[in-house]
Amino acid sequence: MWGEMQRERITDDIYVFTSELYAQVTASAILTSKGAVLFDTLIYPEETRLIKRFIEGRLGAQVRYIINSHFHADHTTGTCFFEGATVISHARCRALLDERGRASLEHARTNSPEMREVELVLPQIVFDGGGLTLYLGNKTLQLWLSPGHSSDSIVCLAKEDRVLLAADTVIPIPYFVDGSYDDTLASLNQIRRRTNEFETIVQGHGEVVLPGEVEEKLESDLHYMTAIRESVDAALTARSPEQALEVIDIESCGKSRILLNGTVQRLHRQNVMALASLRRESMQPQ
Repeated sequence: MWGEMQRERITDDIYVFTSELYAQVTASAILTSKGAVLFDTLIYPEETRLIKRFIEGRLGAQVRYIINSHFHADHTTGTCFFEGATVISHARCRALLDERGRASLEHARTNSPEMREVELVLPQIVFDGGGLTLYLGNKTLQLWLSPGHSSDSIVCLAKEDRVLLAADTVIPIPYFVDGSYDDTLASLNQIRRRTNEFETIVQGHGEVVLPGEVEEKLESDLHYMTAIRESVDAALTARSPEQALEVIDIESCGKSRILLNGTVQRLHRQNVMALASLRRESMQPQ
């Protein structure tokens, strides 16, 4: 425990910070010979300030770049506390921050006194399409689009460290309510095809997936995606579809109900209802 978060050094040059205040959300610092890169921030100012103090004070490194993995507030609101850093994201992320992110922040500033000092920062460097590679000092960071959790989600491969910073593309259960079931499935399969390039996955929420656990974790996520679709399809053809949907519990889809301190049960229920709505539409006669 460190302040109001956990700090874990997962390689010589990568630190992962996990919030104790909100859904075990993570941020990661990659140290290079030319400064630091911060992949995401945490939602509350006090937490991001602790990260800044550690990187700049304890480690003596300047944060040169911040990478926004996607526009959701729990990953981006701390960006403003690194005034000298250049911010990188996908082009969709910049657009969504400027629209939905701006409205969301105004709501948060009205309702949460601690959020009133947060300012929206739009990325200065964006990429469209496939990906972008950042070379900084002795490190190579490969970014690519991995939609599903949201349309703008990206991941970051720290090539020399063999670490995939996966943000919310990989979390304790896949969560696609604000995005797309099909895109989530495609992005998880893409990551699985690239497992020869990394040994560790930093999830956007929850524990780090350690060497030796990566294949099992991805297989578990893909199994969940198949199981929830099959369960929803079966429920929609039942005599009482709404009742059948209600009994699709998380464990019947292969995931533990205690992950993220039980929060996954709510995420699973939202997945079921979102997928049911989507599948109903696809079953309608054209």
